[in-house]
Amino acid sequence: MPVEIKRAYEKPLLSDGQRVLVDRLWPRGISKEKARIDHWLKNLAPSDALRKWFHSSANWMVFKKHYFKELSTPEAAADFQMLYNLIHDHERITLVYASRDDEHNNAVALKELLDGIRKPPSSSGPAKAVAVSRRMAKRRPGR
Repeated sequence: MPVEIKRAYEKPLLSDGQRVLVDRLWPRGISKEKARIDHWLKNLAPSDALRKWFHSSANWMVFKKHYFKELSTPEAAADFQMLYNLIHDHERITLVYASRDDEHNNAVALKELLDGIRKPPSSSGPAKAVAVSRRMAKRRPGR
């Protein structure tokens, strides 16, 4: 399940596979045709307040903590499920972002999460749903 990241202003390639924009806002100055975005998952982007607060790589760890907490909300669950489905249905996925900082942005944090470096909070969202369904399956009589 190769997941790559790429800036929206870089030339799209066929090797990118499915291109998934993970920003809340469309990248400035780039047309939809030129960006070649296959899916736009706005709810996987940080909130406007968090995005505006995060202005320095010195805040990177705090940003990720708050961002992962935001990803555990019910609003993000549907987009997370869609992203998981895309990952399993396609050979390659490229997370597309607009930030100028190539090392400290939500796409980098999201890729870390998907690569298993960091697990999402289990209070809600896809991780919670999987955990609940597994517990329920164990409790069913006759299994």
